[in-house]
Amino acid sequence: MTPQTLTFTQHVGEALDAAIGRLAPSSIFVLADSHTATLVVPELHSQALREATLITIEAGDAHKDLAALTHVWQALQTGGATRKSLMVNVGGGVVTDLGGLAAATFKRGINFINVPTTLLGAVDAAVGGKTGINFGGLKNEVGIVAMAAEVIVSTRFFVTLPPSELRSGFAEVLKHGLLKSGDETLRLLDYDIEAADLDTLLPLLETSVRVKQDIVLQDPLEHGLRRALNLGHTVGHAFESMALRQNAPIPHGYAVAWGLAVELVLSHMKLQFDTSLLYRVVHRVRDIYGTPRITCDDYPALLDLMRHDKKSERGEINCTLLRAPGDVVTGNAIADDEMTAALDIWRDLMGM
Repeated sequence: MTPQTLTFTQHVGEALDAAIGRLAPSSIFVLADSHTATLVVPELHSQALREATLITIEAGDAHKDLAALTHVWQALQTGGATRKSLMVNVGGGVVTDLGGLAAATFKRGINFINVPTTLLGAVDAAVGGKTGINFGGLKNEVGIVAMAAEVIVSTRFFVTLPPSELRSGFAEVLKHGLLKSGDETLRLLDYDIEAADLDTLLPLLETSVRVKQDIVLQDPLEHGLRRALNLGHTVGHAFESMALRQNAPIPHGYAVAWGLAVELVLSHMKLQFDTSLLYRVVHRVRDIYGTPRITCDDYPALLDLMRHDKKSERGEINCTLLRAPGDVVTGNAIADDEMTAALDIWRDLMGM
């Protein structure tokens, strides 16, 4: 598999012009949400985008749905897009997930570039080829794997983000640290994301994204190793889907951070993950993300959501776990009583 071209730079306009020059499209469409269309697109300073057609969708995960996807397809069709056209997705995970799916399916596939504008989008959604929309109350229920031709990563637009968005993205950075090594995990546990300098954050971000890219290159379609990237996500997606059903959405990274903590408890229970590091991670998660409103009354619904997760092959609960940082075990079937016990321990460690 050919790796995605990743560019880490604060000079986004120049990088876009170079990428568009390499791809030589017949026409260009820019997809943004209602926030990035106003705050970011005018600041790209790309010569190549001056004649591009702007397509705008509503901001927020609640709008990552079939209606928004249809809107983008219609805009491409109305704008005369051909198979030689290019779409530039400028935004967070909602934009790159939905935009990637729209581009990959329109005319059976047109090229697209991702320009993530959030920390979460940069380390998660924009890289690796997963696209999708929410459907039937479940996260990312419909989608395909389709690689962006290029991904341009910068921290310069993070100044527009509220602290909650930086925290949200940092959960995926922490996950990649756990997948990489103990040293990287400890470095991140000591990192103050809310006081981050955006120029010094860029190399840390590159380290994190490269962890994901290396895994994806070895297993692009998630037959084995790529499931390592699901660490924290079986439980995290259940937290997130429950919140959506309750019309009280939570940031993806918060759900993943809480899910990481639960799955590290499971890692200790089943694979003897180190207790002292477990405590450090869970307490850091509590300090950064607070505690969700989860009680034992929520367990049946959460377990049901976990069984509906895409990683489940026969209706079982399936988690990625760690023996130690960098030592990943995928495909762990978790019994209901094990998950219930892990949730109990997690709630106790979180002081809930």
